[in-house]
Amino acid sequence: MALFNIGNLLKQKAVTAGPMSMTSMMNSIRCMSSSKLFIGGLSWGTDDQSLKDAFASFGDVTEARVIMDRNTGKSRGFGFVEYNDTESASSAMSSMDGQELNGRNIRVSYATERESGPRGGGGGGFEYGRRNAGGSGDMF
Repeated sequence: MALFNIGNLLKQKAVTAGPMSMTSMMNSIRCMSSSKLFIGGLSWGTDDQSLKDAFASFGDVTEARVIMDRNTGKSRGFGFVEYNDTESASSAMSSMDGQELNGRNIRVSYATERESGPRGGGGGGFEYGRRNAGGSGDMF
């Protein structure tokens, strides 16, 4: 029984590994033609409007957003700027990376989408509960 479960687990990992590497490859391609920028190292006083104003000279900014902490309501020190076209984003990135904004040198790079799936912490859900609820340790 255990050998059968290991075989199924290996098959499942092989199937999921292919799309995961394809996703990474697609994200890399997307970054090269992205119109969304990640802005790091923002001062605590930078807000959405001042971020937009700082990047507006490079093209039409469709969105500028400083990410705020849920609990405190204060800036987390990074944000995103999105343009209508990739040329504006590329120009802004090369011009603004390392420049001073509101007293801090900022880092500008292409934004990448976060990999889907669980993000650290937390327990193992159904599978964890079944194994530790007593019995032989098998799922079924």
